[in-house]
Amino acid sequence: MDSVLHTTGRFGPRTLLITAAAVPLTGWAVHATVLLKQIAAKEKDPLTGLLRRDTYTARARRILARHGDNTTVVMVDADHFKQINDRDGHEAGDAVLAALGQRLTAWAGPRAVCGRLGGDEFAVALPLPAEHRAERLEQLVRALHAPVRLDDGRLIQVAVSVGAATTDTLHTRDLAALQRASDAALYDGKHTGRAVLATTAHTRVPSINGRRMGRPGTSVWGQAA
Repeated sequence: MDSVLHTTGRFGPRTLLITAAAVPLTGWAVHATVLLKQIAAKEKDPLTGLLRRDTYTARARRILARHGDNTTVVMVDADHFKQINDRDGHEAGDAVLAALGQRLTAWAGPRAVCGRLGGDEFAVALPLPAEHRAERLEQLVRALHAPVRLDDGRLIQVAVSVGAATTDTLHTRDLAALQRASDAALYDGKHTGRAVLATTAHTRVPSINGRRMGRPGTSVWGQAA
């Protein structure tokens, strides 16, 4: 088979050589693309497109190390989510979770990391200067509370609780400590429709395995840590 393709161009005959080396290189490129997709699938939650817990944790720690006292850690919890599943069906619940993931990503921007920690609980770590925090958190609450329209036209009302902790206020860059404080602040503002910024008092809320004591599901874990 002739491996030389002759073409006629504006400047006369040109020759395009297709070498045998191109075939294995193409094969490796396809293999690499498939491998990258497999890695991405392991790192991301398929429903929301957000990072899974382990990947989120690793990248959030890098943001804390890089941006220091300008870093904010945000926790988000969907309110009455079980009622949505029970009343409207699990497909509606999935649509709400997917919408929350999209809204978090759009709000946070390219310099942030967003993760789904499990169920209806999400986290974001991002550089956010003090002078913009209140305004940006208000924007987040408004975005997350917008109703979700299903494919069949139904509107699902959405409510969330938001807590945030900042490295400069709490004087720590420890991600676990910031998330515990954010979680405690979130529950202080539960069902209020506003974001709550953690204070040093929130760092003293008893926790079980890194979660606020009294949070649903924590009673089975044993004594407060």
